[in-house]
Amino acid sequence: MILYHGTNVDFETIDLNKKRADIWGGSPVVQEYVIDESVLESGELKVLRFDKPSREWADFIFKNRSRSQNPVNPFDIVQGPIADDGVAYLLNLYEDGLRTLDELAKELEYKHLNNQFCFLTEKALTYLRRVL
Repeated sequence: MILYHGTNVDFETIDLNKKRADIWGGSPVVQEYVIDESVLESGELKVLRFDKPSREWADFIFKNRSRSQNPVNPFDIVQGPIADDGVAYLLNLYEDGLRTLDELAKELEYKHLNNQFCFLTEKALTYLRRVL
């Protein structure tokens, strides 16, 4: 499987201590990586997969993005819908008590979200091979 990473600063080694790229300056760069899909099913890594937005996905995203919650990440890789700005807006409504978790999940069902992979451990990174 080919995975793409967009950034504004090219790099050779992934540093898990860096949480986000510097958003000002730099030039657009698309990095291409390859991973053998069979590793996702082999049990070698702890993989959490969300096939579509759901109540469980919304709760997971909220707990991992909220400053008032402790992140829940005992996984090597998390795969699922991208929590974009529209999702962030809905999460804020939930956090402010303007939506229940069920209402949030229902609204998220109608969003057309692309899929993403989040590599969270050094072990998971060993399975990635940069191509471009």
